[in-house]
Amino acid sequence: MAIRTPEKTKRKQAEDLTVADKKDLKFFKKLELNKKILNERISSEVSYDMKCREMNFAEKDIAIFYTNGLIDTNLMTIIANVMTDLKREEVVPNTLKQFLERYATHMSVETVETFDEAIDKLLSGVVLFLIEDEDKALLIDARSYPGRSPAEPDTERVVRGSRDGFIENIVVNTALTRRRIRDERLRMEMVQVGTRSKTDVCIAYLDDVADPGLVELLKERIQNIQIDGVPMAEKTIEEFIVGRNWNPYPLVRYTERPDVAASHLLEGHVLVYVDTSPSVMITPTTMFHHVQHAEEYRQTPIAGAYLRWVRFLGIFSSLFLLPVWLFYALNKGYLPAELAFIGPKETGEIPIFWQFIFAEVGLDLMRLAAVHTPSPLATAMGLIAAILIGDVAISVGLFMPETILYLAVAAIGMFATPSYELSLANRIVRLLLLTLVFSFGIPGLVGGITLFIIVLASTTSLNTPYLWPFIPFNWNGMKNIILRMSVPSMKERPSIVHPQNNNRQ
Repeated sequence: MAIRTPEKTKRKQAEDLTVADKKDLKFFKKLELNKKILNERISSEVSYDMKCREMNFAEKDIAIFYTNGLIDTNLMTIIANVMTDLKREEVVPNTLKQFLERYATHMSVETVETFDEAIDKLLSGVVLFLIEDEDKALLIDARSYPGRSPAEPDTERVVRGSRDGFIENIVVNTALTRRRIRDERLRMEMVQVGTRSKTDVCIAYLDDVADPGLVELLKERIQNIQIDGVPMAEKTIEEFIVGRNWNPYPLVRYTERPDVAASHLLEGHVLVYVDTSPSVMITPTTMFHHVQHAEEYRQTPIAGAYLRWVRFLGIFSSLFLLPVWLFYALNKGYLPAELAFIGPKETGEIPIFWQFIFAEVGLDLMRLAAVHTPSPLATAMGLIAAILIGDVAISVGLFMPETILYLAVAAIGMFATPSYELSLANRIVRLLLLTLVFSFGIPGLVGGITLFIIVLASTTSLNTPYLWPFIPFNWNGMKNIILRMSVPSMKERPSIVHPQNNNRQ
């Protein structure tokens, strides 16, 4: 009776397993068996992009598995040409070691023992080499993801400054940040999220500056995410990190500018990069982080302060101008004589409140139409909206001129808001305030603004007060919000991030 060796017993057990059972399974020395298991797991005969190339180098059978479209074919051709000239005596014994240390001419080469780890790497674009009579496999990182070149983001343009921006490749994004902070204490820790998508998520922070408690909190929440995939990338991750409720205000800040990301890292913030997304999450953030713009720091302090004040005025107008004007228009008795011009000169067929509601909905429709309209047609769409709809609506009495005027000012203030998420939240609050003013008059206006402040004051972002430094009050922080301080005078990091090292200079 033939004696069954441990290798044969292990192989027989593997052949009897189903695909679902072959988890945490290690490679065998039999190349055909390894190929069979891999083909079953990745369905290479069904999926056109999963490829297997069988070759013979130095009289050794080799199977090369790769994902079509995610590898640099020129690089793999160079590696294959080097291996083609090998002779058997050059790679035996210890074939795997010889390939790894001498003939795999690439900077990123490693070995792998289990099918699970190999498949995870293979699906991310790494090339997998299986060698006859070897129970380990080679991984060569020859990834080349499709994508665009770094370019200035449309939503964060500056007159002067760098023109590069984050893209959908997490490797490029971390490199753009590392280029600006050449510090050995900059940490970039990678984890994977999603049982099916296995999306790469990077947590970046300065080891001697960032709050260790915040770093651990973020790691824990990201590692505890249980979901099959994150196709919406950073937005899905955000909702798992900070949680979601009926509060419309953003609890993290997004940026597509590497210089902005680097500035926040130096302050002590923790950044979260998500593969396939050009936006980087900045944590923790307050409401006042969302009203600052890189342009303010590309000008002199006095010019930057002026730009900031104008921006604050626009944001304030987008939030409170329409409710206050509606209140005075409906209650002229509260107006002093010198402000008697406020209010409509003519009364239309539709109440003022409903004019605002219809105009707000119409403005949103035009904004959505502009987003979904091809660029060559966007100008024509704008002319139709401005001339035909707006002018005719006033002429026929559907809207009053004052309604369009104040709504336009509020809309400009909304577009001047640096954070798109904050501008949408302000629009929702503006609609609620308009409804309260129309329904309850001055109690509605006062009560609505009071409730608005209370909700924001009770909101926290990763245990950080949302209205800091206004509530709780901090003079140094408030001074940096009101004024654009010169960089040499900013010697300390913001206390709200609890930095380990408070001194910047």
